[in-house]
Amino acid sequence: MLLEVTDLTAGYGRIPVLRGVSIRVAEAELVSLVGPNGAGKSTVLKSVLGLLRAWSGSIRLDGREISRESTHAMPRLGVGYVPQGRVVFPRMTVAENLAVGGFAFRRDRAAVRERAEEIYALFPRLRERRQQMAWSLSGGEQQMLAVGRALMCRPRLLLLDEPSLGLAPAAVDVLFDALAALRGRRLAMLMVEQNAVRALEVSDRGYVLALGRTALEGTGPSLLSDPQVRELYLGGAV
Repeated sequence: MLLEVTDLTAGYGRIPVLRGVSIRVAEAELVSLVGPNGAGKSTVLKSVLGLLRAWSGSIRLDGREISRESTHAMPRLGVGYVPQGRVVFPRMTVAENLAVGGFAFRRDRAAVRERAEEIYALFPRLRERRQQMAWSLSGGEQQMLAVGRALMCRPRLLLLDEPSLGLAPAAVDVLFDALAALRGRRLAMLMVEQNAVRALEVSDRGYVLALGRTALEGTGPSLLSDPQVRELYLGGAV
């Protein structure tokens, strides 16, 4: 198992948010965290990334405890992160944004170019706009760039926080098609997503969080077909 989160408790100040969350992500597996607002989904990602210290419990990456590791150590450990809100460097070009993401290869320009070509193959629109300033891209293109930049360091585990938030339907399609394609490249992904139907459609497995606890878990199809999940979290959608 690549990522194992066991009995994780965490919060902000003295306010608890996570109350014993346990999740697992295997290599080459896409796992989604879904549930209502305030359930603690993004807090799980922040805890794994080291942006928020766990109060108790365990976070293990490939068998190694990482709950006390610093955030800046995560790329070296093989963890990439796509934050919520299409965070890019607006006054840099697409190519420059990707080069920043490939800082691990900074002394090997050929490796940076090779990795950028892989990103352009995944998101052809970025190739067309590679010399364009990031601020001038559409919302969907900025999110493609944020994902591409996180992939530049060849992570083993990619954390995605609400990747479809605020995107037009066509851009959401492109994004989820890319995530589905990445599943075949030995990349593990843990995704927080409000668009639960789309997330579970492409996920190997999923967890439903409620009130800071793991309420349900199962394969993507089994959660989509679960009457309780449909009624409470998917708005009755099938």
